[in-house]
Amino acid sequence: MFEWAGGAAAIARMIDHFYDRVEHDELIAPLFPGGVSREHRDNVAVWWQEVFGGPPRYTEELGGYARMLQHHRDLGITVEQRRRFVATMSVAADDAGLPDDPEFRSALLAYLEWGTRLALQNSQPDAPVVTQAPVPRWGWGEAPPYEG
Repeated sequence: MFEWAGGAAAIARMIDHFYDRVEHDELIAPLFPGGVSREHRDNVAVWWQEVFGGPPRYTEELGGYARMLQHHRDLGITVEQRRRFVATMSVAADDAGLPDDPEFRSALLAYLEWGTRLALQNSQPDAPVVTQAPVPRWGWGEAPPYEG
């Protein structure tokens, strides 16, 4: 999926477009007090690159799953914020020019649904969490890309 998406640069563009929208969104901006730093954007891009099959830099350089979990603990994400996150990231994929074939977008949205639901759960006060796990490696699911 990493190569199909356009590699590291395409995923980084999607993350930048996403956070550009987030910083002006009254519902999810409060999750990022003070805005979204360049470092945060770059780190999230590295996460997404690894998830989609790119180099394992988040695991090797940034602390892997445990660090991502740490960033979500006790945020108290709401159901409405989770939904807005998914919708905003979908629009950001359009903004960034990521592939819009149904297979890729289905896999992208499947990861968004899975990841945001996990973040929602893990962000609640006193949530029981799995503290150690590998960074997920997302795939095509049931429908690999159609190449006619």
